[in-house]
Amino acid sequence: MIAQQLAFEFPDMVRRIILLGTGPRGGEGMTFTELSVDELDNPASLLMHAFFTQSDASKAAGRAYLGQLKLRAADRDEPVSRQAAIAQLDSIREWGAIPSENRFAMLGNIHQPTLIVHGNKDVVVMPINAFLLAEHLPNAQLIMYPDASHGAQSQHAEVFLEHARLFLNG
Repeated sequence: MIAQQLAFEFPDMVRRIILLGTGPRGGEGMTFTELSVDELDNPASLLMHAFFTQSDASKAAGRAYLGQLKLRAADRDEPVSRQAAIAQLDSIREWGAIPSENRFAMLGNIHQPTLIVHGNKDVVVMPINAFLLAEHLPNAQLIMYPDASHGAQSQHAEVFLEHARLFLNG
């Protein structure tokens, strides 16, 4: 969401864009009314539910991802505070609200090459939003990873890295 806004407002400062598991302003289901800050009480459970699907392969990738997170012992980020989570959720809901007119007009003004990466079973940002981005961004390509939810780039890390390198090297 932030990358889209920056590319729109400051086009000379953005060369290429990779959009991961996101959608357009006013996209489908982008107000996240079902989300609750209380879900932060169990971050591991939240990550497993939101970022990975229920398949055995995806669950295994999720467990591996959680294991990798624990490897970093120094300079770890502080846990997200409830106040910060509420502010972020409010901002996300504002972004997701459908504008009264010209719903996707902003996207037509973002001309930088854009790679859209999404999981085909994303439960956080519905996959239709990736297609909406690809349809309305004039210079976009879409990669939809199979059996992946909101953490598609983590679940398919090796192939995502190759896709990102190819894209960034233009």
